[in-house]
Amino acid sequence: MLPPNYRIRLLEPADFEPIIAICRQVYPTETPYTVEELDDHRRVFPQGQFVAVETTRNEVAGVHFTLRLRMFDFHLDDSWDVLTAGGSFLDHDPTGPTLYGADIMVHPQHQHHGLAHALTDETRFLVVEERLWRMVGASRLPGYGRHASAMDAQRYVDQVVGGQIFDPVLSLHLKDGWTVVKPIHGYLQHDEESDGWAAVIQWINPEFPPPAEFELRRLPPLPHPTGDQP
Repeated sequence: MLPPNYRIRLLEPADFEPIIAICRQVYPTETPYTVEELDDHRRVFPQGQFVAVETTRNEVAGVHFTLRLRMFDFHLDDSWDVLTAGGSFLDHDPTGPTLYGADIMVHPQHQHHGLAHALTDETRFLVVEERLWRMVGASRLPGYGRHASAMDAQRYVDQVVGGQIFDPVLSLHLKDGWTVVKPIHGYLQHDEESDGWAAVIQWINPEFPPPAEFELRRLPPLPHPTGDQP
């Protein structure tokens, strides 16, 4: 349940500059969205761009941006830049059976109020409304950098899933009903806390589960020049 002074609505042009400011706070090592990119999000898939607002100050507090994709058009190891067409969402496929959760972020001053959970619920309602099979995303692993010298990413993710290790991001996604598909390397360009790793996660719509040919694990991995997998 959201606190009474917050509500969630769809993205509006007046939100663009406040969202760019939140990007700079939440992702200080990444290039923030541009006004043009945010306008593209709203133009290609307006019903998939959600904004949490603190109503007493009419202040943007958080966002969840999504687009529809046909995952067979991609590799399982593809980066955020590839999956979002460089952050523009211009690869949105209105017939795509998967909702891709491209970005969820909450301003530090508005965290710990359940906004991320509420924003995720809005996207799940959208999955059900549009009769999609799943929502897919990727979770940063900001706790992994401290463990990278002692274990590989797969073991770290397994221990987070098993509850032996708490990860500040993945553990919260798991609590929120997501399941892990596999860890991948290079999802975000400058995520040193995660040592370059992320975990592909998904939420299956119980009303329209995917047929076997759309199982995410069956997607081909990204080929590597050495033949080695990350």
